[in-house]
Amino acid sequence: MTAFALDDPFDRGSGLPKPGSVLRAAADSVPPSGLVLLAIFSVQLGAGFAKELFASLPPSAVVFLRIGAGALIMGAVARPKLKGMSWRDLGVGLGFGVTLAVMNLTFYEAIARLPLGIAVAIEFLGPLGVAVAASRRRLDLLWIGLAAAGVALLAPWGQSASMSWVGIGLAMAAGACWAAYILLSASVGRRFPGTTGLSFAMIVSAIVIAPVGIASGGGDLLQPQLLLVGLGVGLLSSVIPYSLELQALRRMPKHVFGILMSLEPAMAALVGVVVLGEMLHAQQWAAIICIVAASLGTTRAMK
Repeated sequence: MTAFALDDPFDRGSGLPKPGSVLRAAADSVPPSGLVLLAIFSVQLGAGFAKELFASLPPSAVVFLRIGAGALIMGAVARPKLKGMSWRDLGVGLGFGVTLAVMNLTFYEAIARLPLGIAVAIEFLGPLGVAVAASRRRLDLLWIGLAAAGVALLAPWGQSASMSWVGIGLAMAAGACWAAYILLSASVGRRFPGTTGLSFAMIVSAIVIAPVGIASGGGDLLQPQLLLVGLGVGLLSSVIPYSLELQALRRMPKHVFGILMSLEPAMAALVGVVVLGEMLHAQQWAAIICIVAASLGTTRAMK
């Protein structure tokens, strides 16, 4: 009876398909490349909605709403079981959670000062650096040069430049945290079963960011409409894209996944234009293209 209940795609009480079966069937009907692009769009749309919240809440409070919502959902879906884990395992999980908190805080502070597409392009230097460090090809010098050119095009050299050095520094800090996140995620994946490592890290991250977020947001955090938008940001930025990426990785080579993920800065720029009305100059688009090209080249070199 138990096996039948697990395998049967229909609810015998109503005769209708079970929600989980419908969702799995829908995901299976979409090509894996489409799932990755949907995940990228979801992340950047969540960032766009988060930036819209900055008119009502400071970035640190929005980060708290996002991470708190994600922690609640992930904690319910994949409750972490800590029994039998060593102190070293827990230490890695704690480090992963702290890194996640700092990465989100610095990124949100960056997009408060920079257009979304530019902030994501600079942040993308983190995973690009990890990819280059793992490779030993001379051609990687070209990709490093392209990435450096992109940053140089974004830097506010002139007195009339509108870019913020503080914003650029925060985006770079977020990129460094992203690099650490990638390295730690591999270790967490070996020590925690399934998705419980991410769930544990998100709970830790929510606890770490809570004092700053609550202090800056105050009573405004209790407004129902802001809580609802915060929940939506958490879903779009964490739960939905992670689920889509997990499904895609089961059906496509990792190097193809990496190539598609290289499009994230361009997607962020498009979301910034459409959702936030952040029009970019030709020089800024050229900078984003340089960083995307560097990431694409590095990923293809690791094939």
